[in-house]
Amino acid sequence: MELLPIAYFLLFLAILTWFLATTRSSSSTPKRVPPNTNTPKAYPIIGSIFAIAANKHRRIHWISDILLSSPSSSTFTLRRSLGSRQIFTADPAIVHHILKSNFPTYQKGPTLNRALGDFLGDGIFNSDGDNWKFQRQLSSHEFNTRSLRNFVETVVDAELSNRLIPILSATCNHTNANATNTCDLQDILQRFAFDNICKIAFGYDPEYLLPSLPTTTFAKAFDDATRISSERFNSAVPLVWKIKKILNIGSENRLRTAVSEVRGLAKKIVEEKKRELEEKKTLQSVDLLSRFLVSGQNDESFVTDIVISFILAGRDTTSAALTWFFWLLASHPHVEEEVVSEIIQKNHVDGSSVYEELKDMVYTHAALCESMRLYPPVPVDTKEAANDDVLPDGTFVKKGTRLAYHIFAMGRSERIWGADWADFRPERWLRRDGEGKWAFVGVDPYSYTVFQAGPRVCLGKEMAFLQMKRVVAGILREFRVVPAVAEGVVPEYTGYLTSLMKGGFPVKIEKRR
Repeated sequence: MELLPIAYFLLFLAILTWFLATTRSSSSTPKRVPPNTNTPKAYPIIGSIFAIAANKHRRIHWISDILLSSPSSSTFTLRRSLGSRQIFTADPAIVHHILKSNFPTYQKGPTLNRALGDFLGDGIFNSDGDNWKFQRQLSSHEFNTRSLRNFVETVVDAELSNRLIPILSATCNHTNANATNTCDLQDILQRFAFDNICKIAFGYDPEYLLPSLPTTTFAKAFDDATRISSERFNSAVPLVWKIKKILNIGSENRLRTAVSEVRGLAKKIVEEKKRELEEKKTLQSVDLLSRFLVSGQNDESFVTDIVISFILAGRDTTSAALTWFFWLLASHPHVEEEVVSEIIQKNHVDGSSVYEELKDMVYTHAALCESMRLYPPVPVDTKEAANDDVLPDGTFVKKGTRLAYHIFAMGRSERIWGADWADFRPERWLRRDGEGKWAFVGVDPYSYTVFQAGPRVCLGKEMAFLQMKRVVAGILREFRVVPAVAEGVVPEYTGYLTSLMKGGFPVKIEKRR
């Protein structure tokens, strides 16, 4: 306890230093658009700390409400403590500016790297510059047509046929009066996605989706590390978590334990792959992890970072997208009917492979896009300015300022999607071709930012769609998914680095007639 007075003294010095620094640096700035009158009130030194704290548990919706309620702008500046500022936007022109036109200026940045570094290290989602380019270049080999075909026709199909469908069948066929015929579909889909990404990227089967649905310390540790790291990044007073880290108390102690568990499994995967490469002169297939190891990258800590980043990408994004997709289908039976009709039609095309069937599932593809518009797997993405800049709307951005484009808000913007933005309508992504068949019509990627855009556009976009369409086809061909919630109850969308359905997604599985 002797350290607490020192901690308080350091906090006082930091506040005083930042206050003096920000006071002296109030130089003239270019003309800017009128401020959003709905922005939270800010005070000297502490900024909008009270509003941030009051909305901590609904941060995504709070920021979205501010962005979408402004009559003149889809951009506003949140004044944080100690003179720090964060700009939020739902303006496609600004998104284009930061993701493409002025890409070199807007990086992940040191603030994100410090907050997520203990968890993600120098993995692809937490890095910039040459480090990011190296990882992206090697990773890109895993997303060619041959790899995608192999992924969906072997890995996904095997997991679907041997694990997912039997588990749902068992849930559907419960005959014990004391047993429940409900399951948490969100949990099952996370398990499915986790097994998938480990198999295709690392050649490792964690066997997480088993009939017993085993509880693993890794899964809980991964969730804890994700949540606490995200809370670090969004902290109203970042100095608090930094002091807690030094003292190893509270959430920082829990984060250290969780990260140790996560890195333990990731290191095990790396070590097993190294042994496999040493024992076999040639491999039948070369996975992502093998590519990094044979590239001469011998830093085990760095390769471990890569493993953790890809688990985050593969486990939490597609499972989140599918969770909300099945929820929306249940309340829009006409869309479900169209999807099922397409599944049955494609299943009866003679001579076509699973890969070809999935590529041609146009209506299902549009329905997935529409679902992710309303419930994106990643709600917000943040960059940090490496230099001073001026946004297209005139907003001045000082070096070191964080700028976040709000994917959740953009998907609900009337300016982008029109007056019917709240409707779940896959047809907005489609048109009829000359033969009267549906044809997919894409939209501007800087308006629909679910997969980012520009140089950092998601490498796994096509893989994600193939996986999701295969799961949708496999489930809906045999079952109806019925939410086991009271009528009128809408699940809560929440999220940290990725989104979640708060409390899980309890469903009943019914055999399709």
